[in-house]
Amino acid sequence: MTLRRGVAPLLVLLALTGCTSEEPSTVQVGEVKRAPVTEVVEAPATIGARASATLRSPAQGTIAKLYVREGDRVRKGDILAKIRSPQAQSQLQQARQASKMSAPATVTPNVRLPSLDTRAFDRKVATHFAKARKEAKKVEDAGARKQLLNAIELAQTQHEEQTKALASITAQLSRSINGVLSGVTSGLSSSMASLQAVSKSQAKAAVKAAESTVKSLTIKAPFGGVVTLGRVSGDGAGSGVEGLLSQLPGGGQQLPSLPSGGSSSGTPVATGVPVSAGDSIVTVTDVSKLLLDADVDETDVLLVRKGVKAAVELDAVPGATYTAVVTGIGVTPKEGTTGGVSYPVRLTLGAGAFDDGSKAPTPKPGMSAVTRLTVRESPTAVSAPASAIVSSGRESVVWVVRNGVAERQAVKLGAQGDAVVEVLSGLSVGDRIVVKGADSVRGGQRLP
Repeated sequence: MTLRRGVAPLLVLLALTGCTSEEPSTVQVGEVKRAPVTEVVEAPATIGARASATLRSPAQGTIAKLYVREGDRVRKGDILAKIRSPQAQSQLQQARQASKMSAPATVTPNVRLPSLDTRAFDRKVATHFAKARKEAKKVEDAGARKQLLNAIELAQTQHEEQTKALASITAQLSRSINGVLSGVTSGLSSSMASLQAVSKSQAKAAVKAAESTVKSLTIKAPFGGVVTLGRVSGDGAGSGVEGLLSQLPGGGQQLPSLPSGGSSSGTPVATGVPVSAGDSIVTVTDVSKLLLDADVDETDVLLVRKGVKAAVELDAVPGATYTAVVTGIGVTPKEGTTGGVSYPVRLTLGAGAFDDGSKAPTPKPGMSAVTRLTVRESPTAVSAPASAIVSSGRESVVWVVRNGVAERQAVKLGAQGDAVVEVLSGLSVGDRIVVKGADSVRGGQRLP
């Protein structure tokens, strides 16, 4: 649960809780005055780094060379390790060979039907027509002779027209067959072209993925930070989501990931050590700026805003106080052990100092802390001791002494400190109120 704690000047408390010798020992009366009131929300927190990336092996192989040691500071782009992987090199070579394969030939069929050769038949027919004319001319009757010659001429003309029609039908049939085949082969050619394009695209993608994997065999720092060597036991390509990702095209690329919540002890990383795809090789942690992840209770989170300042205390550095500023407020609830929920609040951690003013050491990621966020401040508030406030249902009330008699007065509160609260309405400076024993006072009770 988040705790509240206010800061109130001692002199104000004495002025507000002053009493007379004539008052009962259980009831004290004080005068309302102006005083600074600060409302503080207290929440547990954990120190975190600005960024952290675990760099993994993109393929199976061995560590060819390590360029860093545990705890070294590196800059962005520095080479941290190189991995020797004949398997990755072989896959790249195969991908390049596959991309150079020739494309399938385009199908362009052309059908031509053979034309009928009727020349010999035409010569025979012409001979018969000539004989027929010769015999027809021997007819003595002029009228009959003319009819016979006309009939022969008509028959010959019809024969020639039928020959031409047959040739035309043959040509049209050839064109029709070729037209149908052209439509079929056009669709086939289009499909083959599409398959060819897909094949080329896949080949290029395979080459690109293989080249990326080979390039990733040289592990570089994604940003500046401190190096941690080693990998978690069983952190191989066959385990977990990382193993599945490493088997996808392009899965060998160096991808930053959050550090594991488990133990970092496991198989050591050294030159010559075999590694599998997905094995963690180096973790780079950027500690140039430290962050705080606080869990603020649901009853207090709505008071927190960006820019709110906080004082931070660490279990690891007793007697030191660090500064911090709220930079973000999360919306995902976290269920607590007592049934309530809290919300994540991100802060940027500043410098720290001991009580004597000397500089406090820089914390490390993972250290536990307590943050005290100043959510509301009123430097010249109309204030009353927290002991004077009595809750009555949804109202906050005080007992005001008027003409020596206790009167119930509802008030609206602002900033709420641990000892002093701000009164926004219901009281004025100079009013006399019950500041001790308010729970035992009744309306109309006479008070000095």
